[in-house]
Amino acid sequence: MPDRYKVLTIGDAMITFNPSVQGPLRFVERFNRKVGGAELNFAIGCARLGLHSKWVSRLGKDEFGRVIYNFTRGEGVDVSEVKLVEGYPTSLNFKEINGDGSGKTFYYRYNSPITTLTPEKVQEDWLDGVNLLHLTGVFMAIDSNNVKVAKRLAEVAKEKGIPVSFDPNIRLKLWTIEDARKAYNEIFPYVDILLTGLDEIRLIIGKDSAEELGKFADEFAIKDLVIKDGANGSRMYRNGEWIEAPGFKVNPIDTVGAGDGFDAGFVYGWLQGFTPEQLLRFANGVGALVTTVSGDNEGLPYYEEVSAFVNNEAVIER
Repeated sequence: MPDRYKVLTIGDAMITFNPSVQGPLRFVERFNRKVGGAELNFAIGCARLGLHSKWVSRLGKDEFGRVIYNFTRGEGVDVSEVKLVEGYPTSLNFKEINGDGSGKTFYYRYNSPITTLTPEKVQEDWLDGVNLLHLTGVFMAIDSNNVKVAKRLAEVAKEKGIPVSFDPNIRLKLWTIEDARKAYNEIFPYVDILLTGLDEIRLIIGKDSAEELGKFADEFAIKDLVIKDGANGSRMYRNGEWIEAPGFKVNPIDTVGAGDGFDAGFVYGWLQGFTPEQLLRFANGVGALVTTVSGDNEGLPYYEEVSAFVNNEAVIER
């Protein structure tokens, strides 16, 4: 295997309740308990691909918090900066899944323990030996202080010469688009890799043409602007040029977590020095495989699985 580059991410995690049947949540009587969260999914995805993955978080000092902590540690993620705190309930969400694999998420994360992680508690040594910092808009949306935490980490990363990847991962159930835009504009100057969907970037900057997106990337000196488009594939803007890669045909069961998997795959390939075409193809493969398994992170593949999948263009036995 290639060298184990070290990736750091920060964010909340939740106990996710997956419905036993498809359709509107009001008709679901039974759920399966899972573990989820955008940044946690990313951390697990990186670990399964072979990267040294570190996740910074705060969980409730309760049974659900212990479930998440033990599960994450079992996936090989560094949880040395994950703390259990008294008086704050571990966050929850309930998923609604439609027949085509799409769905909705209903959050119960008020008074999240992650809010105890204030800007003053950010430690510069969290980034010692780190090769890339990954941030998302989900963490920033939970509490206004989290924007300051993310910005402080990005500042330290910049001072240390560590590249920053960022996925806006817009959650309009958690904040308004106006608040999101304001927060993102504070982070964009530090971003080297922007991983987003076309609908998301349209909401953020109000533009979506290739020329306008390229100008946006150049304005903030974003090295790689990556547009994720699900089954249609992805494209990226680098050095004034657009590169595209088609998606893979699979039978989607659950699309939740596919974007996080794509991010992990892209970051893995980026650190390994993949060409733009290899980067997109590898990340597309990870995202596609995630959708073939129910759950936020159960479908995140190992390196060998992705390699076989993208080379053979067939769904492998899992």
